[in-house]
Amino acid sequence: MKRKIITAFMAFSILAVTNISCSDDFLERAPLYSISSDNYFNSEEDYNYALIAAYDILQSSYVNVILGEIASDNTLSGGESANDVIGWQQIDEMTHTPVNSNLRDVWNWMFAGVNRAAYILEFKDKTDFEGKAQIIAEARFLHAYYNFELLKWFGGIPLKGDSRFTLGDESTIPRASTDEVYASIISDLEMAIADLAPTAPQTGRVTKGAAQALLGKVYLYKGDYALAGPMLENVINSGMYSLTQGEDYMNLFEELGENGPESVFEVQYTDVEGAGFGCLQCSEGNVAVGFSGPRNYNGPEYTSGFSFNVPTEEAASIYAAGDMRKDVTILDMVAWNAETGATYGPGYKDTGYFNRKYIPRKRSEQAAGDLNLTNPNNYRAIRYADVLLMAAEAYSRTGNSVKALEYVNEVRRRAFGDQNHDLAGAGDALTSAILNERRLELLGEGHRFFDLVRTGQASGTIPGFTANKNEVFPIPIEEIQFSNGLWEQNPNY
Repeated sequence: MKRKIITAFMAFSILAVTNISCSDDFLERAPLYSISSDNYFNSEEDYNYALIAAYDILQSSYVNVILGEIASDNTLSGGESANDVIGWQQIDEMTHTPVNSNLRDVWNWMFAGVNRAAYILEFKDKTDFEGKAQIIAEARFLHAYYNFELLKWFGGIPLKGDSRFTLGDESTIPRASTDEVYASIISDLEMAIADLAPTAPQTGRVTKGAAQALLGKVYLYKGDYALAGPMLENVINSGMYSLTQGEDYMNLFEELGENGPESVFEVQYTDVEGAGFGCLQCSEGNVAVGFSGPRNYNGPEYTSGFSFNVPTEEAASIYAAGDMRKDVTILDMVAWNAETGATYGPGYKDTGYFNRKYIPRKRSEQAAGDLNLTNPNNYRAIRYADVLLMAAEAYSRTGNSVKALEYVNEVRRRAFGDQNHDLAGAGDALTSAILNERRLELLGEGHRFFDLVRTGQASGTIPGFTANKNEVFPIPIEEIQFSNGLWEQNPNY
């Protein structure tokens, strides 16, 4: 079990003070404290505490993951009824509007992360000590990570470089273009790569490989395929990562599979400090896990949840015979009942399937607080398999089918245990096969909606999706109002 380390309060976000708590496997517990630029960043310890705060908001990105599936053709909203978490129901049905508290959570929490990282960058030159370059590089990675999430969800966003947003900025700083946001993210990651170590100083912290992988992903989203392939190949050729095989693969999403050789960047969660519905972002546990569990479950291995994010029947049917990924990804409750006698209470939009990658597991020790909000399952934000598939796509799109096939087939050989299912071909057909492989490999991990959008496949694939509208989500109405007319709403919302 991962242990809880530190609690702190800091004032960050565009428009409000936001409470923060801890990150995992990082530093020793310290008393609560308050900070300002006058009395802070005077020691290595201050920078470390601020870095913990910047990492901490990653835990709230659980909502990005679960909605990245619900918004796609992979899963349905689920829940108890059509009125259970209305914002999620609307996103599933593509009826969401600028008045959606769950989309506002994505906006608020990711901007809180931007500001926490920017606080470090703003005072990066205040104090000198050995190892500071690594801390600043990690802050740059996190700054880029949060901005990239915002770009994926909302398109162009306000930018303020290495400085924090403060009250009043919302009515004076316009939304940047998507190209400007991409340029800012790329700049942050290039500087981070230069100073990050290949091996993390502590479990859960950023490495050079993580920054290279994220930059390769950013190039892929931007359509700079000639840059994406070589950047991702830096990760592949580093020798730092490998695909887990055999029984280890079957345990990839279990606790014993956390932070393993396939983990390029992993969001750390723990269940030793609880949370409640009044402050879901305060949870040190992975909230998405409890929300994705079967309702009123009675049986071995798993525990109950709220039955959101249920895989569609079509998604559960896409795996070929012999593909080990199906058993890792899909819990078929009919088959599980026949095998174990387990029962559950079907919820809204029930399909009989659940996301086995992120489902509450039984454990020997009881979690603190609400068991549905404090699950310790880490989120594998960037897996080596994802890196291989992104590199395969980039090389396929630039005409290098040899490398594309090498990387995609490495993933398929792990899935089937042999070379008998290798892909062949070139050109558009190969690219299409690689994109299908991404769905097979990454189903349930929050990437599907954004893959469909960036490849132009969302319209006609996602039920209810409207072209030239639903590629991004609406800016929360409150933010438009706060900007006093400076920010235009995304088209057709």
